[in-house]
Amino acid sequence: MPVEASGVSVLTLVRGRTNRLRNLMRGLSRQSVRPRELVIAWMQPDPVRELPDPGCPVRHLVVPGEQLPLAAARNRAAEAATGDLLVFLDVDCIPSTGLVAAYAAAASETAGLFLGEVLYLPPDRPSADAADDRLDDATLDRQAHRHPARPAIPDNGIRYEPDAGQLWGLSFAIEADAWRSLGGMDEAFAGYGGEETDFAARLAGTGLPTFWIAGARAYHQHHPVHVPPLQHFASILANAERFRARHGRWCMGYWLGQFAEAGLIAWDESAPAIRLIRSPTSSELAASLRPDALFS
Repeated sequence: MPVEASGVSVLTLVRGRTNRLRNLMRGLSRQSVRPRELVIAWMQPDPVRELPDPGCPVRHLVVPGEQLPLAAARNRAAEAATGDLLVFLDVDCIPSTGLVAAYAAAASETAGLFLGEVLYLPPDRPSADAADDRLDDATLDRQAHRHPARPAIPDNGIRYEPDAGQLWGLSFAIEADAWRSLGGMDEAFAGYGGEETDFAARLAGTGLPTFWIAGARAYHQHHPVHVPPLQHFASILANAERFRARHGRWCMGYWLGQFAEAGLIAWDESAPAIRLIRSPTSSELAASLRPDALFS
């Protein structure tokens, strides 16, 4: 069934980062075609109420969980959404003016999992922890950088992507019926890592294709990253092993390799399991923080 832009629900997850959310909402207010609604899943006890008008109704829900309940928050947001197309947009992302329209146009053409381009804003840009009124696409395009590990985006229309594992939770869209038929994301993936790759693998098993979408650009607001992501060490190990038990292969191998090189685990791609050598120290965690790194 064709999806019109008026049937698009935009969903985002928030813990802290309120000014980044404000910039996302300002970006939504500039859309060439406005969405039906914005659904905000708060992974914190109290939602923030003093927020800008995104140009559409806003739904708020609270999703509890000490570890980042990413899968659960996406599921609760999808359950609350009323649109035919679900657009998941990370709270760090500012949508370009045509993002909603581009996703809606793609979904009106075919069924699938739709991936939009995300460009990265630099650390020397005015602080993303402050609300920013300079959100025009031309300015953001000049400031932003392409991620070196992401493929080129088509200039027009859509392009088939054979690897559903290219799904990156910063920006993607899927019809609500397809999301529900798969049962959403697996909430057994607790904390950081694995839930998106598991979802993509299960979705690929249904035969639903994946596409890259022209025009659905978003701009990632800079924040310091850990290289490797030692702050998520325990959950990455647990979720990688959960993924392997289900799919017979590893996910997050790049990070697992970094952990192995650091002497924290014994692991390689052929290993049947991860052997913990030791947990990272507080000094190692501090040393892994890269305030100026664009990409993790």
